[in-house]
Amino acid sequence: MRRRGIGLGAIKNKSLAQARYKDKGSEIAEDQLAQMSKQLEVFRSNLEEFAAKHKDDIRKDPAFRMQFQEMCATIGVDPLASSKGFWSEMLGVGDFYYELGVQIIEVCLATSHRNGGLMSLDELLERLRASRGKSKQEITEDDLLRAIKKLKILGNGFTVIPVGGGKHLVQSVPGELSMDHTAVLQMAEGTSYVTIGDITGKLKWEQERAHRALDYMVKEGLAWVDDQVPSGRCYWFPGLFSDIVST
Repeated sequence: MRRRGIGLGAIKNKSLAQARYKDKGSEIAEDQLAQMSKQLEVFRSNLEEFAAKHKDDIRKDPAFRMQFQEMCATIGVDPLASSKGFWSEMLGVGDFYYELGVQIIEVCLATSHRNGGLMSLDELLERLRASRGKSKQEITEDDLLRAIKKLKILGNGFTVIPVGGGKHLVQSVPGELSMDHTAVLQMAEGTSYVTIGDITGKLKWEQERAHRALDYMVKEGLAWVDDQVPSGRCYWFPGLFSDIVST
């Protein structure tokens, strides 16, 4: 006995049902989007009220300022997006970070002759605190990282390089550091220097690879060569020196 095929009517009904499901799905998605947009507007409104109420704390207390920034990020608000507009007028945070960015540039330029444009974030913070004086708002490493992020509009001249242990280096000269260069910096973080033997022993590199990475960093002024050590040539990184050297 031959099995009867599926009729045209059944196919048509199935297509209609699928179309209804699709329309209903689109309707539900639109409703959910509308509800989320409404909730986001409520959050924004509440955030503005919170900012108005606590604007003095946001300006003066760096820990409070960081928490406020994180709260803004959760709903896609960037108070640093412009030095003009609502957030700048109410809080002055836009102007604060742009002013801090200018000061970062000044410090990096003033010290580039000795460190090749590579400085630890904690040294940069200490120098900025000294130059700003006690009358200015207190600043933290988080403030510096946010200000440096805004400096990226100037190109690749300002980059933050993690070197492990929560430490960062600020590169303030144009030029990309490769993964090899970053690995060398991470290795030198504790002592401020490395040797070819250190690199080949710990990183398991061939000598040619170690020489290539170090030669580039010496050429760019990021490392200094020291041939006075009896055990062999050392490569020092002034950007990793823990003490501030007067310029």
